[in-house]
Amino acid sequence: MPKFVNIYEDLNVLGGPLEPCSMKPKTGFYRSGSCQVDEQNQGVHAVCIYATEEFLEYLKKVGNDLSTPMPQHNFPGVKPGQSWCLSAGFFIKSIQDGMAPHIFLHSTHQAILQHVDLETLKSLAIDL
Repeated sequence: MPKFVNIYEDLNVLGGPLEPCSMKPKTGFYRSGSCQVDEQNQGVHAVCIYATEEFLEYLKKVGNDLSTPMPQHNFPGVKPGQSWCLSAGFFIKSIQDGMAPHIFLHSTHQAILQHVDLETLKSLAIDL
């Protein structure tokens, strides 16, 4: 009988405890600093990326501007060198476009494994 896997349990893609992604700026669907995923997080903001100028420009071009501050939402904007929890949709698109960012596996939620295989994630990892 297959083991039941709770994709909402706070585990990283390697099966260990989910580590924080970024506290400054505070990231995650709940702005907890971690890429937690549950039923409310429909966009599956699960992938802890390392932001570069090139990747932030790419995201802006495809409709996900993370670099522009939005003070009305208490959002300072993501700067190169910072980390951020990216949604599954934009992460998958970046892979398809050949623009995938480097990621932190220990801070990437296991829910992304429903969309992207572990070998692909490992090929992008900077914390192996």
